[in-house]
Amino acid sequence: MSLFALHNMPNTILRIGTRESPLAVWQAQQVQDLLAKSNVASELVYIKSEGDADTIAPLYALGVQGIFTKTLDTALLNNRIDIAVHSLKDVPVQMADGIIQAAVLKRGSYKDIFVYKNEADLKNIGYINNEWKNPKSEIRNPKFTIATSSVRRSAQWLNKFPDHQIETLRGNVNTRLRKLKESNWHGAIFAAAGLERINLRPENAIDLDWMLPAPAQGAIVVVCRKDDEFVFNSCTVFNDKPTALCVKIERDFLKTLMGGCSAPIGALAEVEGKKIKLDGNILSVDGKEKLESRWIYPLSKSNELGFTAGEELLQRGANKIIHQIRNASK
Repeated sequence: MSLFALHNMPNTILRIGTRESPLAVWQAQQVQDLLAKSNVASELVYIKSEGDADTIAPLYALGVQGIFTKTLDTALLNNRIDIAVHSLKDVPVQMADGIIQAAVLKRGSYKDIFVYKNEADLKNIGYINNEWKNPKSEIRNPKFTIATSSVRRSAQWLNKFPDHQIETLRGNVNTRLRKLKESNWHGAIFAAAGLERINLRPENAIDLDWMLPAPAQGAIVVVCRKDDEFVFNSCTVFNDKPTALCVKIERDFLKTLMGGCSAPIGALAEVEGKKIKLDGNILSVDGKEKLESRWIYPLSKSNELGFTAGEELLQRGANKIIHQIRNASK
């Protein structure tokens, strides 16, 4: 019996695979609610990922792309689950064979935020009267320490504040907030969406408006087996087309430059009327080198924008930075 026929049998309950963290469960529940609106019953299946097991090593040192997704992908291909729900920024640009994207949910906040310990320290990063004011050349404080697990966030921070110190911070959002509270760090960087979705954004947090997000940050993706027509059709009804287009462009940009989801590459595509705008950058791991640009295309010609933008940065010297990144990760 085909999977399509199996899922059309009465009382079929789709199995939604999710990691066990509160944020991952929240994301899976959003998909469960959307399926229920189409009268499709589902249940959550909790699966521990390898990425959750190691909360010390930086992500780039783990040596595996898709560290937070491959366990769910394996369960999907082994027919233990019917759907996997991921933060799209964690998904490798090349999905596993036999797995396809079924839907992208409407994007949440794409911003990074800085959670600080003491308000008095904000002057050390040029944040005064609720505004970013000081250029990086005026900020010199080698004792200022912030924490993050992201090489992208670290590189962009060091580009702006070259004298600051970076510490590694891993774990789910609850664990990271606790580690920040117990540390002597001045603050830590988080994805706004991750904290806001589970109502954990502290009052002592500010938006990093100058920091370009990871490609697809703030977007949730639903994937299924390639040959499972019923699941695909059940999910595609809640696919948000503007979000799907923007994250495709961002991920094409990432793929063209390097392909790794943990690289210090930022990208943000936004639909503006009948045009689409893409901001993109690539930095060296130490933040000393940076290439960036902005592209504006008609929506009718936006399908190749990510590839075109990536190729342009390669022609401007991004290959040199990519070589340095690869050497730094060895």
